[in-house]
Amino acid sequence: MSNEKQYPMTLAGKTKLEEELEQLKTVKRKEVVERIKVARSFGDLSENSEYDSAKEEQGFVEGRISTIESMLRNSLIITEDEGGGTVTLGKTVTFDELINGKRANFEESYTIVGSAEADPIEGLISNDSPIAKALMGHTVDDVVKLTTPGGDMEVVILNIK
Repeated sequence: MSNEKQYPMTLAGKTKLEEELEQLKTVKRKEVVERIKVARSFGDLSENSEYDSAKEEQGFVEGRISTIESMLRNSLIITEDEGGGTVTLGKTVTFDELINGKRANFEESYTIVGSAEADPIEGLISNDSPIAKALMGHTVDDVVKLTTPGGDMEVVILNIK
């Protein structure tokens, strides 16, 4: 049995990784091989920055392919019906900060996803993040203390879907 890390992700996240893998294997890999061929044609490889750059990119592409293949092989798909009205992986949580016990009326929403598909700018936070860890297992109207880079704060959960 493998002791490899499991990667929880939504079906959409898995599809996105599969598309990235396909792009890397069919397009990017060929582009890098072509760059290496062109750089080799310049002659002396010992002082050829184009060749060094292309080989470095090739290493990155092959590493990313390997990483994505491992993530997909060990993916754990999050289904939407898990957890009912409780904050769990795959759920979108809307909350508002409490200041002196009163709502600040500055609602924030985040979807809790596996680390493989986290993108905070898009509102997707990793289940390994401090905010997600604090919210997990709570329900609507629960007051939760969050530790953020900006300091601690209390929030009230307004909605879970």
